[in-house]
Amino acid sequence: MDFDKLSQDEQLIRVEAALVAGLDRFGLESDCQIQMINHSENTTYRIESPGRIENSGRTENPGAEPCVIRVHREDYHSRRGIECELAWMQALNDQAGVPTPRPIPGLDGEVIQTVAGHGLPRERYAVRFAWIDGEAPDENKDLIAPFIQLGEVTARTHVHSKSWLLPADFERLRWDFEATLGGNPNWGRWEAAPGLDGGDHALLERCAQLIGARLTAFGQAPARFGLIHADFRLANLLVHNGETRVIDFDDCGIGWYLYDLASALSFMEERTDLPELIAAWCEGYRRIQPIDADEEAEIRTFLMLRRMLILAWMGSHAETDLAKELGGPYIVDTMPLAEAYLSSHG
Repeated sequence: MDFDKLSQDEQLIRVEAALVAGLDRFGLESDCQIQMINHSENTTYRIESPGRIENSGRTENPGAEPCVIRVHREDYHSRRGIECELAWMQALNDQAGVPTPRPIPGLDGEVIQTVAGHGLPRERYAVRFAWIDGEAPDENKDLIAPFIQLGEVTARTHVHSKSWLLPADFERLRWDFEATLGGNPNWGRWEAAPGLDGGDHALLERCAQLIGARLTAFGQAPARFGLIHADFRLANLLVHNGETRVIDFDDCGIGWYLYDLASALSFMEERTDLPELIAAWCEGYRRIQPIDADEEAEIRTFLMLRRMLILAWMGSHAETDLAKELGGPYIVDTMPLAEAYLSSHG
């Protein structure tokens, strides 16, 4: 059996079976209720103890709180890389007032466990997190206030990043040009995106060259380049009783701070209120720290960088539901954005 040639559904059956078999490592029973929350780079599950029963609005055994287990995909992060992610999350919680999910050790005291077997070619890392309540902002409603909120919490993470002493042997992905649109891309080459024709390739190649030139000029000074979340979408922002909580640090790594704004606008670049959303994010960000004129001038560069990086992700994750849902419309909508970028910044 070639695991990579299986459909997504068939792959997920095997991942879940391996997780169920490994629940005892986390001190959980095999008869827990398991619900998949998300599948992209990793597969994330909500785990509900059978001892927690909702009965006529009353919870029996409320101490059996739900949790989340994230099963990592193969060959994306090393064990050390995951340790560094968790260390930053904990530091943000403790030092920056940015609430993040709390990892829960397994029975052996280790936070990072492994699951294996049941058709998986190799063992996979898995981490259990405490469940945190909250709702992500609704993208179908007015987003000005949520983007102000998002800009502010993003700035708090950046302020902490600039002052935090990285752990020894720090290991996370880099999100510079070489690792996004260049010769050593983390998510594969944008040219492999499904459905691109010759004209699309030529247009996007011009964009890639312009992005590379402008980012070289923009530079990687410490005030502009450091440890970032790298996937700061509204879906990863949970609001509960007025408190803003941040989840999904799986892509965090070393990159430009403005890339976090671009990731916040993923799949939204063609919205008519895009300028207002950018202004709202900047308003919130400036409540914590400034954004200078040179940075503002490159916001569209980072938006185009992120847009093309998603194209690369679609090519290397063609089996996922998200890539299938994006499909042709995402390609079609990218071309006028590319033309507008070349016209305004070329």
